This record gives sequence, C-alpha cells and structure tokens, in this order.
Amino acid sequence: MDGLRVATYNIHKGVQGVGPLKRLAVHNLAHAVAALGADVVCLQEVRAFHRRLQRRFGHWPAGDQAQFLAPAGYHAVYRTNAVTRHGEHGNALLSRHPVLHHAHRDVSDHRLEQRGLLHVTVAVPRGGQTVVLHVVVVHLGLIHASRVRQVHALGHYVAEAVPPDAPLVVAGDFNDWGQRLHAPLAALGLRTLPQAHVPTYPARWPLLALDRVYARGLHVVALQAPHGPGWARWSDHLPLVAQLQWV
Repeated sequence: MDGLRVATYNIHKGVQGVGPLKRLAVHNLAHAVAALGADVVCLQEVRAFHRRLQRRFGHWPAGDQAQFLAPAGYHAVYRTNAVTRHGEHGNALLSRHPVLHHAHRDVSDHRLEQRGLLHVTVAVPRGGQTVVLHVVVVHLGLIHASRVRQVHALGHYVAEAVPPDAPLVVAGDFNDWGQRLHAPLAALGLRTLPQAHVPTYPARWPLLALDRVYARGLHVVALQAPHGPGWARWSDHLPLVAQLQWV
C-alpha cells in the first residue's frame, strides 16, 4: 500500500435530537461509516449501552455500537471513557486490517469530564511486508487548559508505549476551535496538513475544525469532510477523512 485512508468521526452516541424529538441515528451511521471507505476509522462518543434509550428505541442494536458500526470484515475495538447513570460511552476504532493490541489511558482532567486515550496497534501491509501502525483515538476536554494538560499526558503516554521509530496516527475530536494545539502536538512530532482548516462542526453549518488527524512517520497529504443533507442529520459533527502517505 502506498498510503492509508484514515477517518475520524464523533457520532454523538448514535442519537440525534432533544426530548420527544430524539431519534436513533446509529443505523444510518453504519451506512455512513462504510461509505467513508477508510482503512482505519476513529470514533468518539460511542455507546456500549444505555438502558433507558434501549427501552425507548425497540430497534436499538445488540452489542456495543462499535461492533454494529464496523463494516463487514472490519475489526472493532471499544474502550469506555465515561460511566453515566444509565450507561457508558467512549472511543472506538474500526480497522480493515488485523488488530494486534489495544490499551486505554485515563486522561480525565477534572470530575465533570471523563476522557481517555484509546491506543490500538494494527498490522498494515506495505510493499509485501507488514508494518505495525500505532493509532491513538482522542476526545479532548471542553476547556483549553484541560486540553493542554491532556496533550501533555498524550506525550507521556506515547513516550512510554510507542517506539520512537514506529508510525503513529493520533486522531479524534480535539475540541480545539482556536487551533492552539498544533504547536504542542508538533513538539511531539505529530503534524497534520500545513495550514489545514476543514470545518466539521456543527454538521449543519460547519464553522469549526474540531476534528483532526495528526501523524508521525506518515505525511497527511489530503483532508476532506463529506457534505450533504444526510451527513448533517446523522451526528452533530461531520467526519474528517485524511489521506496519508508513508515517509
């Protein structure tokens, strides 16, 4: 393979709307994820279960949403970030290629926001050989100071868990509407497309580039977000799709 196609998508727990207008979107999201055609899909706000909504929506899928959203033949990994009164949710990764290992690191900065890093290693074919790709799925906090500390925690984790010469992708919802995290991430060797600004939030009128793909050992050569009436209805974020090339 000359490169990789990586997508990141905050699916808003597979439900859209408020109160009596709330509707289940996870079935449409399954088609949306397949349509991205990505080798690796990084997901945020994925539900393992939610007892109250499962009673409300009779067609709630069995198992966690990561398993349900995985296209045929893909491998699914889910780890919990937040435990709530009726259920739990977290980050997930879907991979076209075999998953070798996965781990989780709690990077919660305060008690009101439960956040974590999902680290997955994937066996990716390249030129007749197999390369071990490290992927970290993130969903950072709503407060800038928290995000700075979480990037610092990410750096410590990467230094511990990822060999310095291994290809690494860090993707997810960075909640970084001021684009102030480019520099601290670059200090970790993680870079995205120079001067890239692809708005993904809110999905109906995207203005903010909250969703990002950074890489080390690969170059991000293209970024795009799909548009259209369906994408605007299935989550409050648009997905971001990145094309990466090996260094």
